[in-house]
Order: sequence, then C-alpha cells, then structure tokens
Amino acid sequence: MRIAVIVTTYNRPDALAAVLEGYFAQDAHDFEVIVADDGSTVETRELVEDRARRAPFPLLHVWQEDRGFRAGAARNRALAATGAHYIVFSDGDCVPPAEFVSRHRALAEPGYFVAGNRMLLSEGFTGRVLQEHIPIHRWRHGQWIAAWARGDVNRLLPLLALPDGAFRKRAPQRWEGVKTCNLGAWRADLVRVNGFDESYSGWGLEDSDLVVRLTHAGIRHKSARFAAPVFHLWHQEWDRGPLAENRRQLDELLASTRVEARLGLREYR
Repeated sequence: MRIAVIVTTYNRPDALAAVLEGYFAQDAHDFEVIVADDGSTVETRELVEDRARRAPFPLLHVWQEDRGFRAGAARNRALAATGAHYIVFSDGDCVPPAEFVSRHRALAEPGYFVAGNRMLLSEGFTGRVLQEHIPIHRWRHGQWIAAWARGDVNRLLPLLALPDGAFRKRAPQRWEGVKTCNLGAWRADLVRVNGFDESYSGWGLEDSDLVVRLTHAGIRHKSARFAAPVFHLWHQEWDRGPLAENRRQLDELLASTRVEARLGLREYR
C-alpha cells in the first residue's frame, strides 16, 4: 500500500521545517510527502527544495497562487499529483511523532476514513521549539509530562497508545470534530466524492464538508485517538468572517444525501 502524506502550508517555513524533520525521523520511510502550498512566497519553495535533497522519501512541492485562504484547492492539487493508494492529510504546523505514519498504515481499513487528534502547544513554547530547534517529535513521555506541568501543552491523553480494536468504530457516522490536520482516507474514496469542495470561502468547515460527504458515500469513521496524535504549533486564528456562510453551506449538505463536491478534484485531473 503506497501512502502519501499531504501537508498544507502557507508562509510559515520555520514551522514547516520542524514538521518535515518529524517526517524525516519516522520509524519507516515507505511513503511520500507532498507539500500543498496555498500561495507562499519563495522561502517555502527554497525550503522544500533544500530538504528534498536529503529526504529519505520522495518530497514534492505543489504550489498555487495566493488568492486568500484556499486550503481545499491546495489539497486537491496535491491529491491530483499523487497515485498513492492511501492519503494522510496534515498541516504545516503539526509535528508528527516518530510512529505517526506507521500507525496510520496499521489503522487503514477499506470502507473507513481514520481521524486522529492533536496536542496544542502554547505560544511561548512554540516560539522556543522553532527558535531552538527542539526535536519534540523525539520526546518521551517524561518530557511531555514536564511540559504539561509548565503549561506548555494543553493535554497528555493523546500520548496514550492503544491497539486497534472495535472501540475505534463506535461512532461510524461521526463527522463532528474531525480535522484535516490528522485524517487518513483511501484515495479511491476521495476521488469518488470529488475531493475537497472549493466553493467554501475562506477558513472554516471545508474539512467537515469532506467528511460528511464521505459518510454519505458509505465510508465510516474509525478513530485514531490514542494511536496517532500530532503536536500542533501555536498560530494566530484565521479570519472567521466567512464562517457563517460556510456554516449555511454545511447545513445544506447535512440536509441532503449529496456525495460529490460541487467544485473539486476533477478540476485538476
């Protein structure tokens, strides 16, 4: 099974560098990474080109013009650029632990998408991680416990590692809370629903829209909690002005049985 990790980024090369180091340190390198760039300046391209020279896996940069927040379009472009069987979506500010990809591989199952969670780093701790190049992807539990005691991280429970089991399928139609900073899905299922819906304007709910359409297509939710967390670096919130209109669009989808994105992956295939 070929896996592609699609990492979305926008003008934050220091965070992306930390994320890529996390992927370089994975316990196996039988995957590829595609940086889905939502219009960053040349610094990001130069970073990816530099890291690609020493990457232990194929590393590709897919860029689109900066026309505001269009993460869905960036992910669709990246998805169109790979023939991998299985896709793991994450973000350029989410550092993976060393077992992240292998645990997603172990949890992948036909008929399911796999949704993981995250640990949030504080603003001050994020600054230290990036300035001092702290390798949090290699940290042990004791180091995270000390960080939590200092208030540097919001919680510790995601570090608890549990094996696969029936409990992971207890909410097969759940879409609430699923985020594309940590989501695995079969490429064939993503193609079937026409990828991300680019008709959403600005930040908010385009990931929920994807997951709802997957459930409409009969694909079920499988939890990756207590298996494959990511360490989410702090960032300022995006402009939430478009959220009300995006919510209206999502509510319309929830009231329907629609499977395909109105404007999606087929634009690039």
